[in-house]
Amino acid sequence: MEPRVVITGMGVVAPNATDLTSFLKAIRNGESGIEFHQNLKDLNFSCCIGGIPDISEEHKRRYFSDLELRGFDSSGILYGVIAGMDAWNDAGLSSANDEVDYDTGMVFGTGTSGVDKFRDAVYKLDEGKVKRLGSTAVIQTMASGVTAYLGGKLGLGNQVTTNSSACTTGTEALLMGFDRIKSGKATRMLVGSCSDHGPYIWGGFDAMRVMTYKHNDSPEAASRPMSETASGFVPGSGAGALVLETLESALNRGATIYAEVLGGNVNSGGQRKGGTMTAPNSEAVQRCISDALKEAGVTPKQIDAINGHLTATTKDPVEIENWTKALQRKGDDFPYINSLKSHVGHCLAAAGSIECVATVLQLKHQFLFPNRNCEDVHPEISKQINPNQIVTESKSLSLSHIAKASFGFGDVNGCIIFKSYNS
Repeated sequence: MEPRVVITGMGVVAPNATDLTSFLKAIRNGESGIEFHQNLKDLNFSCCIGGIPDISEEHKRRYFSDLELRGFDSSGILYGVIAGMDAWNDAGLSSANDEVDYDTGMVFGTGTSGVDKFRDAVYKLDEGKVKRLGSTAVIQTMASGVTAYLGGKLGLGNQVTTNSSACTTGTEALLMGFDRIKSGKATRMLVGSCSDHGPYIWGGFDAMRVMTYKHNDSPEAASRPMSETASGFVPGSGAGALVLETLESALNRGATIYAEVLGGNVNSGGQRKGGTMTAPNSEAVQRCISDALKEAGVTPKQIDAINGHLTATTKDPVEIENWTKALQRKGDDFPYINSLKSHVGHCLAAAGSIECVATVLQLKHQFLFPNRNCEDVHPEISKQINPNQIVTESKSLSLSHIAKASFGFGDVNGCIIFKSYNS
């Protein structure tokens, strides 16, 4: 029989909290991590707000030596290492030995890595100062830099790899790790994703006019998923990490179990039938959700809640329509739904993993966090579902199954089904 897969550890670095306990409190209370950033205004950005985790120098030194921090300039790797090591420690695992752990691997994704470091390198090269690049220029700018750092710190000996699928990256990483365990090739997998912050990451989106420019004076009101007055997404950054493990291994070592991963699906719309580089093919989205349910062995009626992708753009009503068609549930029968992006913005490659952590916390603690800024539900959404199913206040209730989905640039999709764990 294939092993059951459970979650035994989590870590998060988000714009509204940088550790798991604080993050739980922040999402329960609907706390925003979105702020105004003067440097974006100075660079003539239309959107001058964003979500950036607050990491002090003292905080960094809990995870990196002074030597490692010399010349270190990669926010995504920083966030990923912190979240990954926190998840590892939260699972009660140790890295304080010289042995290689061949039973444990990692899939940890990113969109880009070390952009500020790369920019610095370009200037030095243009000035003919190649010898001034420093010894860490390569590992800070290669896509797999985050897994290179984490793999060494934790001594992982199974598959250690980096994936990249735009906004679907974190969700895809979790499913890749899940498949590795289900196939019997690993006992544990550390999975997650991270994203850098700053103008060199966010500038292209500002140029595309997909970020809101209407709330520079009211940052906390800016991210408005499912709202009629949504005017574009707010950029964010950070990292989320989860330790996946066979149920047998978790029980044998007495680990805390947050939830069970039942299965999921990833697919692509092929940029056909309405799908483009930046918009999803609705047929493929519906198929992704339906196939995720089949893989998990769950019926649509069993889904208690959805943590959507829902970016606060014109595509939010389309996403709701896709859920109604995939689940064949509308109106009062539709599950509860929420979007973490109302709290932290759109954390790009890190979005899926941070949102997975938030979803699992809801199952573990039996509550749903509120959508911020959704007092005026989009009328096209109200036509499809009862607005009461959109959670606007923290709600305690009995939850068994939650679906989490991500839909990324390139017309790529991912959906996971999580289940509460009852021994």
